[in-house]
Amino acid sequence: MRAFIRVGRIAIGLAMIAPALWLAGCSTHAETPDPIRPAIVARPQPAAAEAGMLYSGDVKARYESALGFRVGGKIKQRLVDVGAHVKAGDLIAELDPQDLNLQAASSKATVAAAEADLAMAKSERDRYSALLEKHFVSATQFDAVDNKLKAATARAAEARAALNVAQNQAAYSGLRADHDGVITAISAEAGQVVAAGQSVANLARDGEREVEISVPEGRIADYRKEQTATVELWAESGKRIDGMLREIAPEADATTRTYRVRVALGEGSDAVKLGQTARVYFAGAGGDDAHVIPLASLYEKDGKPAVWVLDPKTRQVHLKPVTVSAYREQGVLLTAGVDTQDWIIAAGVHKLREGQPVAPVDGGNRPLSL
Repeated sequence: MRAFIRVGRIAIGLAMIAPALWLAGCSTHAETPDPIRPAIVARPQPAAAEAGMLYSGDVKARYESALGFRVGGKIKQRLVDVGAHVKAGDLIAELDPQDLNLQAASSKATVAAAEADLAMAKSERDRYSALLEKHFVSATQFDAVDNKLKAATARAAEARAALNVAQNQAAYSGLRADHDGVITAISAEAGQVVAAGQSVANLARDGEREVEISVPEGRIADYRKEQTATVELWAESGKRIDGMLREIAPEADATTRTYRVRVALGEGSDAVKLGQTARVYFAGAGGDDAHVIPLASLYEKDGKPAVWVLDPKTRQVHLKPVTVSAYREQGVLLTAGVDTQDWIIAAGVHKLREGQPVAPVDGGNRPLSL
C-alpha cells in the first residue's frame, strides 16, 4: 500500500513538472542584436573670433540728434511718424504761427516809425546845416540836431534788426530735417505747447552704422581705439562684418558700472537696420585652434568634459575628452580634443555607449554618407 502511494506521488510530480519544462522550451530563443539607431552628427566649426570676448549690442546710427523748435508755441500739426524716412529740408512739424506773425507785423510797424523819425531828423539836420553856413544858428544848436540824427539812425537800425529776428522766428514755426535720415522717436503731439529747444523728434542720419555695447569696468583696460573686431547680426547668423572700435566712454555708467563702447561697421553693412541685435567678437589668444560645437554635443565622464566621436569606417562611436574654453550663445567653445575633420554626435549623447554602432543623419534627419 505504501509503495502504491509513493508511486502516485511521483506521477503527480512529473505531471506538474512537464508543463513547466514545455513552457521553458517554448520561451528559449536566440538573443537578437540591438537595432542600429540613427544619430545626428555634425562637424566642429572653427571659432577663431569666438575664442576672444563676446558682447551683445544694438545697431545705432553714427549721428543721431534730437530735433526741436527754435521758438516756443503750440504745435499745429505733425507730418511724420516713427520710421519715416525724411530728406534734408522736409517739414516734420509746425507751430501755430499766429503769434509769431503778429510779432513780425509789430516789428515791421516799428521799423516804419523809426525810418520816419530818421527821415525827419535828416531833413532837420540838412536845414540847420544851411543855416549854420549863413551864421543864423550857433554851432551848439547844430550839434544838437546832428546828435538827434545819429540817434534816429541807431533806432532805425535797431528796429530793422528786431524785424529780422521776428521774421526769422516766424519762419522757425516749421520744424525741418537738417539731414537725410529716419525718424526714430516722436516726443510731442499736435496741440501740445512746447518750449524752445524741447525735443519733438529724434533723427538717425543715413550713412555710417555702429554697434553699441557695454563693457565691464574690469575689462575696459583690454580695449583701445581702432582695435579690430568682428560683428555678427543675430538675424543673419554666420554672416560676419568687419568692425573697428571707434569710441570708448570716458566714465562708467552710474547704474550698470559698465563703459559704453561703439564699434563702427565696415564694408557689407549697407543692409544693416537700426535696432538690430548684433554680437561683437574681439579676438583673443589661441583663437586659431578653437572650435565650437553644439551645446547638446557635450558629455561628461568622471567629472570631465568629453564628446562622442564617430568612426566613419566602422560607424561606431568612441568617447573622446575635450578642453572647454567657454560657453557661448551659439555653442561650446573648445580649445583641444576635436578638429574640423571629426564627426561628433550632436544630440542624445546620454543614450550612447562605447563602441555602439549608429546610422549618421544630418539635422534634417537625412542619412549621411561619410
